[in-house]
Amino acid sequence: MSTKTHKTPAALQIFGKKTELYFAILGGVFLIIGFILEKWTTLDFVVFGVAYILAYIFGGFFISVEAIKKLPKGEFDIDFLMIAAAVGAAYIGSWAEGALLLFLFSLGHALEHYAMNKAKKSIQALGNLTPKTAIVKENGHLKERPIETLNLKDVIVVKPHTKIAADGVVIKGASSVNQAPITGESMPIDKTSFTNVEALPAFEDLDRKHVVFAGTINGDESLEILVLKLSADSTVSRLVKMVSEVETQKSPTQRRTKKFEKWYVPIVISVVFILCFAFLVLPESFNESLYRAIAVLVAASPCALAISTPSAVLSGIARAAQKGVLVKGGKALEDLGVISTIAFDKTGTLTEGKPKLTHLIPFQNYSIETLAQVVLEVESLSNHPLAKAIAVDLKVKFNLEITDKASQMKAIQGKGVSAIFESQDVYIGNLKLMETSGIDVSDAVKAEMEGLLHGGHTVMLVALQNQIIGLISVMDVPRKTAASTLKRLKAIGIKHMIMLTGDHQNVGNTIAKQIGLTEVKGNLLPEDKVASIKKLIERDKKIAMVGDGVNDAPAMALSTVSIAMGAAGSDVALETADVALMSDKIENLPFVIGLSRASKKIINQNIFISLGVVILLVPVTIFGWTSIGVAVALHEGSTIVVVLNALRLLGFKND
Repeated sequence: MSTKTHKTPAALQIFGKKTELYFAILGGVFLIIGFILEKWTTLDFVVFGVAYILAYIFGGFFISVEAIKKLPKGEFDIDFLMIAAAVGAAYIGSWAEGALLLFLFSLGHALEHYAMNKAKKSIQALGNLTPKTAIVKENGHLKERPIETLNLKDVIVVKPHTKIAADGVVIKGASSVNQAPITGESMPIDKTSFTNVEALPAFEDLDRKHVVFAGTINGDESLEILVLKLSADSTVSRLVKMVSEVETQKSPTQRRTKKFEKWYVPIVISVVFILCFAFLVLPESFNESLYRAIAVLVAASPCALAISTPSAVLSGIARAAQKGVLVKGGKALEDLGVISTIAFDKTGTLTEGKPKLTHLIPFQNYSIETLAQVVLEVESLSNHPLAKAIAVDLKVKFNLEITDKASQMKAIQGKGVSAIFESQDVYIGNLKLMETSGIDVSDAVKAEMEGLLHGGHTVMLVALQNQIIGLISVMDVPRKTAASTLKRLKAIGIKHMIMLTGDHQNVGNTIAKQIGLTEVKGNLLPEDKVASIKKLIERDKKIAMVGDGVNDAPAMALSTVSIAMGAAGSDVALETADVALMSDKIENLPFVIGLSRASKKIINQNIFISLGVVILLVPVTIFGWTSIGVAVALHEGSTIVVVLNALRLLGFKND
């Protein structure tokens, strides 16, 4: 069937945006009523004919609107051919055949158009990332202004736990910022102020500890930010632009269908027109020639061909839905079957998406339980996301309770925390914290730290009474099913599995070794991911991208097939995606790829069957070697065979 899209005029949307779908269903209902009345009652045509006429009206309404709009331009496509075939079928008394043609075709049309608006929704969701207003500092006073009115070098104030309104550099204050919406980084990033504003380098050359992006979320402290990019040039705006550019590109399927229609429809119409005048050269009447021409029109109508792909697609999509996988349309279902390269985001896709306590190593003859209690008491006083994660894991792993033995906790930005534990000074943080606090760190402890840091862990030392008593580390750990899923993907022919992440390269390398990836690219911003996807497409032609965050949206939109993690995924990723793992189970990925391959195989079978019947019926009907009844039966039979073949997908199992 045609893969072109059209916009239904608002005046015709009687039942809202679903009007076309409702009309198609009503066409099917009246078709069934007419068929039952014709075959199982003795009523006259005056009675059951009304049902068929209503089936024609509802089934052919929107198709006719499209066909009529193109006629003044001299365009004849499959819409026109289906209407002509249905009218011809009615003329020779095959009302059920004509109504079925219209029902199947209009249903496919309606479902296809109902699935559209993906680009519009994804762009709207992206636009919602940034706040609509910003608090601007002007001459010592704070004023709220729309972000569109911000100028370069304006100073905006960002309160704790609010979204940052513009790309810029921190010039006052220090805080941890959740950059996951933009970069996909699993850990909040500590931001400190850039003091030498007079010698400000280019935005791209600034140290990332001073840079903030629009749409990211501030932590516990207020920040003053010098605006370095206008709203139209912000990171989020670039995401919107990238998504909209990629989403509006036509698919190869659309281009192939357009080429097919250009020659197929005019040839059929020309042959039928010529056959109407066969009586001029053959010893037959005009009515006999007209009858033959209409029979050829019915035989050549691509009913089975029109339903061959939609029936397989709908069956495949229904089967995927049973497994908690949403597939948005036939192109994604077909393309996924030929993929041999998959790019993965890390955070929330291959990993849990939140920090987990990975190591608790005691020193100085301290027991692991004592170390755990000290850390729990101090970290439970902090609101930092890492501290909360550590406290939760310690409670669960060691079955501990908070006894309120710690107090006077202070956050030391960029270094860690200090507190009092049973009248003793406690420090938990990085090496800089220990050095500035006058605490000696042995070479053995430093070596232990370096090993964990190189492995992608975030490491913190624990000091009590001026001596190191242990260290703790956290990391965004792989999903439990990630390794087995990648192993299954490799077994079914996926040759390249690449991680694209905003996290450090060491973090990516560690995760890759644990789960079996073939390649890792770290420290990537959204535009870097897009560049990586472009290179992969140049190398492997067709690739899939799996992600869950807003930062993945442009790369996902550029990929051949974009796959979003469902429950953990952002609205943008879901809207941009062609496939969504709604149950958030990455282990469903091999299933949907196997289903795609089975769907592609059945689609090819259906096209072979439908075209084969047309190629057989058209010449034998032209030469009068078969009756209209036989032609209709074979034509109808091919449609049934095609549909039944497609329904086999409902029982698909990826064993």
